[in-house]
Amino acid sequence: MNVTILAFGKLKEDYLREAAAEYLKRLTPFAKVTVTELPPVKLPDDPSPAEIAAALEKEADAVLKKLPNDSYKIALCIEGQEKSSDAFAETLRRVTTGGKSRIVLLIGSSYGLAERVKAACDERLSFSKMTFPHQLARVMLLEQLYRACQINAGGKYHK
Repeated sequence: MNVTILAFGKLKEDYLREAAAEYLKRLTPFAKVTVTELPPVKLPDDPSPAEIAAALEKEADAVLKKLPNDSYKIALCIEGQEKSSDAFAETLRRVTTGGKSRIVLLIGSSYGLAERVKAACDERLSFSKMTFPHQLARVMLLEQLYRACQINAGGKYHK
């Protein structure tokens, strides 16, 4: 399985980088996981709705160029479907056994993803109705990928 995580921004805190690196290492036996960091559009401290919309559109141009046509694309967004870890594992199993060996997971910038990016995806996923920092979301996503791989392999990590 090939997984690409497209995420806006870099992990700024050491503890987040260390956690991400740990899960990437744990995923090595199960999947080839690539994290591609895209630069978010800089906004003023108190951006207007129009400035936010314009930034999301610029970011959409960048991310849509990176989406392979032959991949299964999942946008992480608040309005996405919430899934259990077992259901997420089943999604990965279904996609990879259904003929798509590449999965792309998208994490937007602090204002999310443009609607046209979400529309270009096969699925929308939400971790919770709660809001999480997008940098923490990357670590959470890597952990859930690892958990899903363990579930699909019959491992003991998922209890």
